[in-house]
Amino acid sequence: MKKIFDGFFTGLAWLSGLGVILVVTLLLGFLFLHGMKSITLTLFFGEIPWLEAITGQAPVFDGIWPALVGTALLVLLSSILAIPVGIASGIYLSEYASRRQRAFLGWMVDFLSGTPSIVMGLFGFAMILLLRKTLVPKAQTSLLLAAFCIALLILPYLIRTTQAAIEGIPEHLRLLGPGIGFSKWQNIRHILLPIAGRGIFSGIILAIGRASEDTAVILLTGVVAHAGIPRNLWDKFEALPFRIYYLAAEHRSASELEQGFGTALVLLSITGLIFLTVFFLQRRAEKWWQTR
Repeated sequence: MKKIFDGFFTGLAWLSGLGVILVVTLLLGFLFLHGMKSITLTLFFGEIPWLEAITGQAPVFDGIWPALVGTALLVLLSSILAIPVGIASGIYLSEYASRRQRAFLGWMVDFLSGTPSIVMGLFGFAMILLLRKTLVPKAQTSLLLAAFCIALLILPYLIRTTQAAIEGIPEHLRLLGPGIGFSKWQNIRHILLPIAGRGIFSGIILAIGRASEDTAVILLTGVVAHAGIPRNLWDKFEALPFRIYYLAAEHRSASELEQGFGTALVLLSITGLIFLTVFFLQRRAEKWWQTR
C-alpha cells in the first residue's frame, strides 16, 4: 500500500511540474507569435531617432522607452528601500528576537504579505491626501511614493526568506563561530550569512520580480500614460506593466494590441535579465564570503 501511495504522489508531482512547464511554454509561444514582429526600434522610440531619445535630446511619446526607464528606476528605488530593511529584519527575527517577539512580529509580517496590492496603492494615495491636509499642501503622487509602496509590498518576501535561510542552518554549523571565539555578530557575519546566502538571494530575486511586474500599486501612486522620463523623484512616471495594461484596454487598432504583446515580451526579458544578474551577484558573493 505504501508503494502505491508513493508511486501516486510521485506521478502527481511529475504531472504538476510538467503542467507548469507546458503552461509557461504555451504562454511564451503565444506572446512570441503575437508580439515578436512588433519588437523594433519603433516600439521603443516611436519616430524619434534612438540616439536622441537615449540622450534626452527629444521626448518619446509613441514608444516604450520612458516606460522602460521608469520601470528600471522603480525597481532600483524599491530595492534600495526594501532589501537592507528586509535582510536586517530577518536577521533580527531569527537571531535576536525572543519567542514572544518572534511570534508577534512574524504574524505582522505574514499579515503584510497577505495585503492585496490594490490596498497598498490605496494606502499610498491616502498618505498623499493626509500630507495635503497637514504638512505638505502641494504633495502629489510620484515615483518616490510608488517605490515606497512597492518596497512595503516586497518587504515580507525578504524578511521571511532571510529568516528561513538562517534558521535552516544546522546546529553544528551554528556552533563554528562561538567555538573559535566569535561574538554573536561576528558569527552572523562570517558564518551564518555566507551559508544562508543562497536562500537570501532567492528572496531578493522574488522581491525584484514582484517589484517589476506589479500594476495595481502604481496605478494609484504616480504612474500615468505619456508622462515621459521622470525628471526627479517627485515627478510622474511611466512603467511597462501599466503600458501593457493601457494598450490592452485602450488599443484602437490591431497594431497597438501587437505593441502590447511586444511590451509584455520586453518586460519578461528584463525580468529574466534581472534574475540572471542577481544569480551572478549571488555566485560572486558566495566566493567573496568564502575568502573572508
